[in-house]
Amino acid sequence: MKHISIILLAWMSTFQTGQDLYICKNASVSLFSSAPIEDIKAATSTGASVLNVSTGELNFSVAITSFRFQKSLMQEHFNSDYMESDKYPRATFKGKIAEKIDVSKDGNYPINVTGDLTVHNVTANRTIPGTLVVKDGVISMKSEFMVKCADHHIDIPRIVFHNIAESIKINVAATYTQNK
Repeated sequence: MKHISIILLAWMSTFQTGQDLYICKNASVSLFSSAPIEDIKAATSTGASVLNVSTGELNFSVAITSFRFQKSLMQEHFNSDYMESDKYPRATFKGKIAEKIDVSKDGNYPINVTGDLTVHNVTANRTIPGTLVVKDGVISMKSEFMVKCADHHIDIPRIVFHNIAESIKINVAATYTQNK
């Protein structure tokens, strides 16, 4: 928790202060890999995010070791063999929402966020679709997108190629509170 707070403070220092800044300390992130032999699922609810509604800037971070799997052996292999979480402990995204959103009005707003996704210490420029929802003054965001393992130099040995898909489906959900 202390690590998340430090990250949020660092991000917040890059944003302008005031009513335009929203934070989320418990974003849900799940991953899903469908492969012929076995599906792989994992989730965490410890993602951290900062959203500046006036500029559209969006930063996101999740600790790789926070993902929980149904099988402990999968979790162990995910962290040590594929993600190398001891060397690359976080996945991050720093981007900007293309659309201008009026957070004073309730509604469902389709958005596209363009920025840098860093996974396994490899950064790729991405445009990620999502939906931003404003309801009764509460801002939430959801997104579903695919990440190719090869794009982030995550090697899948041929011996387990049928166990792990080349692309992983990522789902993100965050509810933001205004930074006061």
